[in-house]
Amino acid sequence: MNIKKLSALYFSPTGGTEKIARYVAGELGKRLGLKPEYIPFTKPAEREGERRFGPGELLVMASPVYAGRLPNKLMPEYQAKIFGDGAIALPICVFGNRSPDEALRELALLLEGNGFQLAGGAAFAGRHAFSDQVGEGRPDGDDLAQMADFAAKIAEKLAGEELPPLELDRSEIGPYYTPLKVDGTPARFLKAKPLTHWEKCCYCGACARACPMGSIDPKTMDAVGLCVKCQACVRKCTRRAKFFEDPDFLSHVSMLEQNYTRRADNQIML
Repeated sequence: MNIKKLSALYFSPTGGTEKIARYVAGELGKRLGLKPEYIPFTKPAEREGERRFGPGELLVMASPVYAGRLPNKLMPEYQAKIFGDGAIALPICVFGNRSPDEALRELALLLEGNGFQLAGGAAFAGRHAFSDQVGEGRPDGDDLAQMADFAAKIAEKLAGEELPPLELDRSEIGPYYTPLKVDGTPARFLKAKPLTHWEKCCYCGACARACPMGSIDPKTMDAVGLCVKCQACVRKCTRRAKFFEDPDFLSHVSMLEQNYTRRADNQIML
């Protein structure tokens, strides 16, 4: 197959998904003799308008996993704005060391439904956005080696005259994972929003600029709109002034730290 253009598009509020998308695309680029174009799809302005990819193009499409699925507030935007028109796609999901659950299959089916031909796909573990203890150090050297091997196998597939159909379960996608508290009961924190230690805040606006939903007032630094719990404001605050105190959210974080510090396996689909 004659691949003329390689692109990597990613939604990545805290940078973990972008890192993996760039690494996989870079490894593919080495093997295909192409320089990847990197397309952020994170902030509201970056998500305006459609993105169309045509014949001879390869798209690495990367998304984080939220509750075992694609982020529910972003999935409709993926569906409404990213189209294949005969291009080839490589869906990549990044999960926080618990499980990718249905996210990879969901992204693959979405891209296939939007006109892409699938070359393969993968779900790679990263550090969890909620806690540095969950997925600490991921992706590590072993992960990067697995990504490079994955890219090599995809490049080998693309060297053929035709791309064989990808074997994929096309049944209905399962439900979202229900977050749990330490006691095993459901953790209900949909309405939780970040708070601010005002004695630390310098009103620099880093949190407002980082929010992928545009939900932090750049004048007051208050969370005034929809919060997807991505932790971008917490992690990018220059003074460590942003925090969550919702009891269910904090109990869920503790549950993750108690049960999911073991090394989760990556998933490869070829």
